[in-house]
Amino acid sequence: MEVKEVKAFGTEAADLPLNGMNINRRKPTPHDVEIEILYCGVCHSDLHTARSEWGPSLYPCVPGHEIVGKVVSVGGHVSKYKVGDLVGVGCMVDSCRECDYCTEGLEQYCAVGNVGTYNSPDNNLPGNPTFGGYSESIVVDENFVLRIPENLDPAAAAPLLCAGITTYSPLRHWNVGPGKKVGVVGIGGLGHMGLKIAKAMGAQVVAFTTSESKFEEAKRLGADEVVLSIDPEQMTAYRGKLHFILDCVSAEHDINAYLALLRVDGSLALVGAPEHPLPVAAFSLIPGRKSFAGSMIGGIAETQEMLEFCAEHNIPADIEMIDIQNINESYERLLKGDVKYRFVIDMASLKS
Repeated sequence: MEVKEVKAFGTEAADLPLNGMNINRRKPTPHDVEIEILYCGVCHSDLHTARSEWGPSLYPCVPGHEIVGKVVSVGGHVSKYKVGDLVGVGCMVDSCRECDYCTEGLEQYCAVGNVGTYNSPDNNLPGNPTFGGYSESIVVDENFVLRIPENLDPAAAAPLLCAGITTYSPLRHWNVGPGKKVGVVGIGGLGHMGLKIAKAMGAQVVAFTTSESKFEEAKRLGADEVVLSIDPEQMTAYRGKLHFILDCVSAEHDINAYLALLRVDGSLALVGAPEHPLPVAAFSLIPGRKSFAGSMIGGIAETQEMLEFCAEHNIPADIEMIDIQNINESYERLLKGDVKYRFVIDMASLKS
């Protein structure tokens, strides 16, 4: 297969910083869309993968799966996009397309395993890993490309492709809407999107935070009520009151304290990814027929639906723009939670 060399930022090993490098991209095949990357969001997964913290990573590693850019060329059989279109690429660039889940539009749960935008074996360039959005351009099959609505700010739309769909998918799956009282735990990259989306869906939204300083911020983002989760009295006041809880916390925390807040038949969905197992008491679930679940991103059709929903309700991510040269410093800030609420790389900086 013909390849083209492009500039990127990545790392050769878990203990090395990210630096400029050249990588190979395939030249577009008949169903491919070539995208000049304008913006790329920075996700906690990028940091974990670059540092090989979620199992062995493939190196060289070029992270980035919150990609927004312009179409610069298309393969001869492409029907969905044309040169000049504003498009996005999220967390996956392919799947088997034949299993039960793929045919149901749940490519994220592909039985064979979807192909990640980075750190997956590249089916098109055997022996190579897929490379993500910290790069000049990317080539993706048109069926895994998303259309960015015109009224969304392109930079603030980038994090929707991971943080947006990660929170939208469970809220939609558990039928969050008018008449439902919904808790969102943690006000960070995921939680700030969860608050905005749950509110736009018409739910009564309760934010849970360990920091009193975040109360006003939570209300600005869409919370009707805010609870200081380290205050047992405030937590007790919500026992048995919530239909659904979206748990966006990646640190260790007491999951049983939140399961106690669910009504009968209530569900808690974990989208944060704590490093260590969270102990769950049997009697946190049994007496109320409660469910403790997990969820990850969404399929391509649902991700497009989420983008349209965010455009209709004017829901961008809250971002801080950075240059690619500041990515290592941004990773350190990310570890400290020192960002409101998502870094986005201005990829024009890669040219300098």
